[in-house]
Amino acid sequence: MPVITLPDESQRRFDEPVSVADVAADIGRGLAKATLAGKVDGRLVDASHRINEDARLAIVTDRDPEGVEMIRHSTAHLMAHAVKSLFPSAQVTIGPVIDDGFYYDFAFERPFHPEDLEKIEARMKELAKADIPVERRVMPRDEAAEFFRAQGEEYKARIIEDIPQNEDISLYTQGDFVDLCRGPHVPSTGKLKAFKLTKVAGAYWRGDSKNEMLQRIYGTAWPNKQQLEDYLHRLAEAERRDHRRIGQELNLFSIQDEAGGGLVFWHPNGARIRRVVEQFWYDMHERAGYEFLYTPHIANLELWKTSGHADFYGESMYEPMEDDNQAFQLKPMNCPFHVLVYKDRLRSYRDLPLRWAEMGTVYRREMSGALHGLMRVRGFTQDDAHIFCREDQIEDEILRILDLTLDVLRAFGFDDFDINLSTRPDKAVGSDHIWEHATAALRAALEKKGLEYELDEGGGAFYGPKIDIKIRDAIGRQWQCSTVQLDFNLPERFDLEYVADDNQRRRPIMVHRALLGSVERFFGVLIEHYAGSFPLWLAPVQAQVLTITDRQDDYAREVVQTLRAQGLRAEMDLRNEKIGFKIREHTLQRVPYLLVLGDREMETRSVAVRSRTGQDLGTMDLDALIQRLSREVADRGRTIVED
Repeated sequence: MPVITLPDESQRRFDEPVSVADVAADIGRGLAKATLAGKVDGRLVDASHRINEDARLAIVTDRDPEGVEMIRHSTAHLMAHAVKSLFPSAQVTIGPVIDDGFYYDFAFERPFHPEDLEKIEARMKELAKADIPVERRVMPRDEAAEFFRAQGEEYKARIIEDIPQNEDISLYTQGDFVDLCRGPHVPSTGKLKAFKLTKVAGAYWRGDSKNEMLQRIYGTAWPNKQQLEDYLHRLAEAERRDHRRIGQELNLFSIQDEAGGGLVFWHPNGARIRRVVEQFWYDMHERAGYEFLYTPHIANLELWKTSGHADFYGESMYEPMEDDNQAFQLKPMNCPFHVLVYKDRLRSYRDLPLRWAEMGTVYRREMSGALHGLMRVRGFTQDDAHIFCREDQIEDEILRILDLTLDVLRAFGFDDFDINLSTRPDKAVGSDHIWEHATAALRAALEKKGLEYELDEGGGAFYGPKIDIKIRDAIGRQWQCSTVQLDFNLPERFDLEYVADDNQRRRPIMVHRALLGSVERFFGVLIEHYAGSFPLWLAPVQAQVLTITDRQDDYAREVVQTLRAQGLRAEMDLRNEKIGFKIREHTLQRVPYLLVLGDREMETRSVAVRSRTGQDLGTMDLDALIQRLSREVADRGRTIVED
């Protein structure tokens, strides 16, 4: 007679085996209606799962992360059901959950068109409204393979044949549709109330370009219609902020087909922003006690074998170049070069810590299908830094890195952070003592800074624990930028040493650290965060001088020259166009300040100031304007930095 212990430690006794749904009904009608599944002794199961002995049970509803994921996975099956209903010759392959949604891959004789997606979605709504029960059954492996092959589902049969022979296979049935799945699933299609198909794309079978091309239909699903509408609004906002479109509109950068995909060309406007970002980065690092390095773009292949990159990172590296009977490799990382600088001479414990930073361009071989504007490229500049320190210096150095990281990110307008601390995986190098000390140092630094973090047990690299800092942009999306990684591996591989205070030779600890991640990707994030309306200190053109007639041309040149002499990025538009046209055009270019010059402004040595939001700021003399703009540029986060 099972005794069911609930999360609040209350217990319910039953005279016979019960299902998860039975327990929910025993608790209350409302919970029974909301039940999607259960967690029995920590294992996620269907609502129909029968409990035969004492167990701990948590009821899963759409308020739980597991419930939302189940809704999305069940909606993927609902989509496959609709596709098979409308296009019987289509073969279903795999349909996993992804961030905010799902997809399903199909083999079909022709491409799916937008109107097909409309029909599929309409059929999904019919199937959901029918509230068809979803039932699980188990079948021996070989029998399951033959079952799907008999239905013409060759891909499902091939998936099953890759499963060990002694395993049973679970199938889920809803109406006349049967799919292969481990589950669990929602109890019936009526639980699926808010979904939307978003796009169709090509995808190789099992992700291998040597295999046949399939069609991937993407969709999203949510517990209710309001959440779906909120998501679709965020999706539309993300489209409006797409850095590729804005980059073209503002003439910031381009990817040139003639040069090859994934290689970024910075146009003058984009280069201005990059120069400001990099100068700020250099200034902040100099203030924080870093020295700067410049290292080559290629190195002998043997270096990458020593570092381990040739073995562990080879798939992301380009083929070596042969010269003078030697193989040279484009660098995918900067760290081995910094190691060589360290190794150039014997170091003393008094020399440590050494803080070295580099804006180093690296090259990685990416699949063409994975390239995405500035976010995924083949050549990019890492804001790399490496600290070589003693074991007893780790915590202080991590504190310094966290201070610098948060100051820099806040200056760019990011105040919302998600932080992970990743600990030792099963396979790791380095002694237990160093791992424990290093992990404790990372944890202590985070706690001293009062930073909340999630512990990722076993999520560290094999060569050391790490801290990952993710920023949230203006529409709530997460971006991984900053990483602090301790490394016990490279000092060992390169036999790095320092002379300790007892004259013994010891290994330094190496800290890998990036704040922005890569200049290209961070720039893409900035574009989308600000939707191209950069704060004044970052804007490629800070003030645009607009003349009403050609009588003001000489005064316009004088105004621009005066602004530029004060370090402000100013330009002028002397075209013979109506002033309304000029204002509209430069407003669309997101120029922060528009300075209109007419005869009155010329006579009074002043400017009429408008903001890019359309606000009329009135007439100002030039000195007052310069003070305003200079103060706004200086306030880009300096109070945070200097405090």
